[in-house]
Amino acid sequence: MSDNQKAQIREINISQEMRTSFLDYAMSVIVSRALPDVRDGLKPVHRRILFAMNDLGMTADKPYKKSARIVGEVIGKYHPHGDSAVYDTMVRMAQAFNQRYMLVDGHGNFGSVDGDAAAAMRYTEARMSKISMELIRDIHKDTIDYQDNYDGAEREPVVLPARFPNLLVNGATGIAVGMATNIPPHQLGEVIDGVLALSRNPDISIGELIEYVQGPDFPTAGQILGKSGIRRAYETGRGTVIVRAKVEIEEKANGKQTIIVNELPYQVNKAKLIEKIAELVRDKKIEGITDLRDESDRNGMRIVMEVRRDANANVLLNNLYKQTALQTSFGINMLSLVDGEPKVLNLKQCLYHYLEHQKVVIRRRTAFELEKAEARAHILEGLRIALDHIDEIIALIRGSQTTDIARQGLMEHFKLSEKQAQAILDMRLQRLTGLEREKIEAEYQELLSLIAELRAILADDEKVLEIIRNELIEIKERFNDKRRTEIVPGGAEFIEDEDLIPEQNIVITLTHNGYIKRLPASTYRSQNRGGRGVQGMGTNEDDFVEHLLTTSTHDTILFFSNKGKVYRTKGYEIPEYSRTAKGIPIINLLEIDKGEWINAIIPIREFSNETYLFFATKHGIAKRCPLSSFANIRNNGLIALTLRDEDELISVRLTAGDKDIIIGTSNGMLIRFHEKDVRSMGRTATGVKAITLDEDDQVVGMEIAEDDMDVLIVTKNGYGKRTPVEEYRIQSRGGKGLKTCNITDKNGKLISVKSVSGEEDIMLITASGVLIRIPVHQISQMGRNTQGVRLIRLEGEQEVATVAKTQKEEDIDIEEEYIEQ
Repeated sequence: MSDNQKAQIREINISQEMRTSFLDYAMSVIVSRALPDVRDGLKPVHRRILFAMNDLGMTADKPYKKSARIVGEVIGKYHPHGDSAVYDTMVRMAQAFNQRYMLVDGHGNFGSVDGDAAAAMRYTEARMSKISMELIRDIHKDTIDYQDNYDGAEREPVVLPARFPNLLVNGATGIAVGMATNIPPHQLGEVIDGVLALSRNPDISIGELIEYVQGPDFPTAGQILGKSGIRRAYETGRGTVIVRAKVEIEEKANGKQTIIVNELPYQVNKAKLIEKIAELVRDKKIEGITDLRDESDRNGMRIVMEVRRDANANVLLNNLYKQTALQTSFGINMLSLVDGEPKVLNLKQCLYHYLEHQKVVIRRRTAFELEKAEARAHILEGLRIALDHIDEIIALIRGSQTTDIARQGLMEHFKLSEKQAQAILDMRLQRLTGLEREKIEAEYQELLSLIAELRAILADDEKVLEIIRNELIEIKERFNDKRRTEIVPGGAEFIEDEDLIPEQNIVITLTHNGYIKRLPASTYRSQNRGGRGVQGMGTNEDDFVEHLLTTSTHDTILFFSNKGKVYRTKGYEIPEYSRTAKGIPIINLLEIDKGEWINAIIPIREFSNETYLFFATKHGIAKRCPLSSFANIRNNGLIALTLRDEDELISVRLTAGDKDIIIGTSNGMLIRFHEKDVRSMGRTATGVKAITLDEDDQVVGMEIAEDDMDVLIVTKNGYGKRTPVEEYRIQSRGGKGLKTCNITDKNGKLISVKSVSGEEDIMLITASGVLIRIPVHQISQMGRNTQGVRLIRLEGEQEVATVAKTQKEEDIDIEEEYIEQ
């Protein structure tokens, strides 16, 4: 290696070199590629596209030109990057679903909201849009600075004059090195109103500005939930807004509902959204959609989802919001370049920097026009002198040997400048007419007035602001439109399904074969005792209604199985069917095992530590357990109590911890004891003996006894009676109890024991599904040793299968299909 070569070798620290090189690269990306300038809201590539189109004469009033010409001009003169990068940028500037106010007027296929790509640049055509002309306006009046392009052969603008606040109006998205920007688009009129308010009151607060700039306004419309995210973003420069699709739920004549999506959140791909919904339906993560189709056309967007009759469209829609892009979050990060430095700006700062830019633009434009007016006035002053001494001037010119001699003579004899002398030499003879002389004088006087006005503008900041206001108001009048994105109350990312369900009283029925449904409690009307009833639901010959309860759509329903397990669901989650429909298999609702069936159902309004669940089994075992132990139940259920031998769970009741319990058996025996005789136990405990049973006896019911209540018993053959609870003395737990009914072949064994006040109704369902509703006060009150009176007239070998009590119906409305005796 020669000494010369050795002299050229320089030792460097590799870590320092990496740090320096990466920093240079990062700053290049930040300043020259990824972030918008706060003044015109444009990245360099956008600015270069608009500048090139303007230079090529592709303005809004000229015919469309091939996109390839524009791309070639941009990459050849200003943007040394790939043609696809430039064309893709131009395409986005021409997409109505991407930009709130399109800066490029595209002709041809420029892509779609489904994610379809634009046609190749050789097929599409473009020109500047009318509003983008306002970004370029006055660019040739020395309003902005220029810089060398990448090879120094051309000059390009550092920033555009930007006659409207484009940074907020169209927003910006970009990822630099170590930072990113995400500024949402806004409604033009609102942002201009904000600038006007700031120009009138520099001390205006951000809260006051929010009264003008209400929030983002996306080109795809949609809805923004709440204002808290907007306010946080406007105050700090960072925040998150929840954007939701605009959806309508249509009710059809047949009772089915249809979900119609008319507007999507910003930057959501419609085709991928539909694909995602279809995938969720296929995987049964969302149930209730029977048909999904895209009916969008050039007149607007329309996604149609047919909802299954038993599904609730509001709940279904809420799940779609949670699992699909029908609801998205837009993270606002208002980062932009201020004097070449990236800064996070709040709303007021964005408007302030734009206003300051406009002051500079107006002053530079005014100075340019003043210089031009003064130069013209200088020429006119020379022409006026020439007209006043025309004969002398003509003689001087005729006597001059050359043009230079004539020019020098004019300058010396009449004290004219070189420009004035040249103007006189260039003057045509027609300017010597009287009319032309008047025009020169009139033009000169107008110029003097203009010069005075322009100088007054430069000397008065308020006049500058007034010009800015007038021009902004003009742009607002020309381009303003209606707000698209609706800002609705809310703000929580997701709402619970329960919030979407109107609270109403419902009846839940469960058949012996495991079919469950719900229907409004008002479906059934009161009838007199002894009526034949109304068909409550359709059942098979070997099926019958086994459980019936009245509750609310918002209540938690606990299901206790014969195996001692407990499951839970909400009232509204049980599908609603018509009165005669069978319902759905409960295995489609709860994850119960094979050979397991539901033996007790109770509704829970609130899980309290001071409330207990009291259990009774077929073999006479009782257990008391705190309700709070059942607050969290998995989808596959929990053990509610441990059963011995072939025992089954018969009944579960809510208690306050200080009540009396009555337990009745099929042989007509009943025991009353204080619930504290059964100590509080853990969730998986077995329990203790509540009543001693004969070999052929079993427990049929368990209730809470109140002193002013009656014990209502119903037998298999449709007989029943009320007996005051006082006739049953309190005994110790574990005894045989007292007789509560004479059991005969006529009335049959007991099937139900209820505690009633006389202010409620009871519902009786036969094994074939016939239902009758009877006011309790119509049932005779009798002593313990009686067999009761007929409550329902049974035909053939029919038997009463289930008895439930419900709230009293005040309004008796017997429909035509009700058959009275």
